[in-house]
Amino acid sequence: MWPFDAARGHRFFGGGLLSADQAIELKQDPGGQTAAPIRVRAKPGWRAIDFAELWRYRELLWILGSRDVKVRYKQTALGILWAIIPPLFTTLIFNAIFVLLKVTPQTLSNGFPYVLFAFTAQVPWQLFANSLSQSSNSLVGSQHLVTKVYFPRLVIPIASLFSAVVDFLICSAILAGIMAWYRESIELGWPLITLPFFTLLAICASLAVGLWMSALNVQYRDVRYVVPIVAQLWMYASPVVYSSVNIPEKWRPLYAVNPMASVAEGFRWALLGKNHPAPGPMLLVSLVSVAALLIGGLFYFKRMEKTFADLA
Repeated sequence: MWPFDAARGHRFFGGGLLSADQAIELKQDPGGQTAAPIRVRAKPGWRAIDFAELWRYRELLWILGSRDVKVRYKQTALGILWAIIPPLFTTLIFNAIFVLLKVTPQTLSNGFPYVLFAFTAQVPWQLFANSLSQSSNSLVGSQHLVTKVYFPRLVIPIASLFSAVVDFLICSAILAGIMAWYRESIELGWPLITLPFFTLLAICASLAVGLWMSALNVQYRDVRYVVPIVAQLWMYASPVVYSSVNIPEKWRPLYAVNPMASVAEGFRWALLGKNHPAPGPMLLVSLVSVAALLIGGLFYFKRMEKTFADLA
């Protein structure tokens, strides 16, 4: 008889594992001994997310996340500086372009110093973009695990977010220095306490899209080439280098379907002070958008999970 882990609902089989969501048919020989299985199949249709099972594998989640953080900048000359260079250079390049085109940057930044204004949104944007990139390629990059043992595959895209969060914390330290330099332009208040909420919203948005992309990437390897293009276009569709105030008011509810619109403006509202407008009704639209993407992504990921071992 194949050994069975009743606590976790897994049956060991041929060096791998079968989850409780899979059915197995066995036949017995005349002596009553269990012979080789004749068919293994996954339950058809949509399946609920087993969060209890995910919690049981929290140690594996931490191990995979820590591994990604350790190897991210291993054998690189600049090390953690790569967490700072992309958002900082992007901010400086856009500032230089506006100056060369004789466009006053302050007209796009509600009167704030442009470097401060743009970098405040670049920090959460890099968190979103890095998380999306890492999670989209996480399953294909972990195929040596996916094809050998059973564990909740949802662990892989979630663990891939760890390194992006570390980069975010490093960038936040640089942002604090820029804020100190331009402290006369800032008037901090109670909105500062909303910063963790907008950070979590950015992480949820990246995970929501990353779940769709990672599952699709297993079947269609073209996705790995599409994600950077989508991320680049998404940045221009978000108020990262400009303010949402420049968007006509009648279009703002539609504009807020992009969750990063509320995240970017929420960060500015929390960090730049009372002179920057709050996200307002845009936030409600973005919350609904993230919830729909995340719930849909979880169920789609779970539905496609049974194919990962064959296609990864």
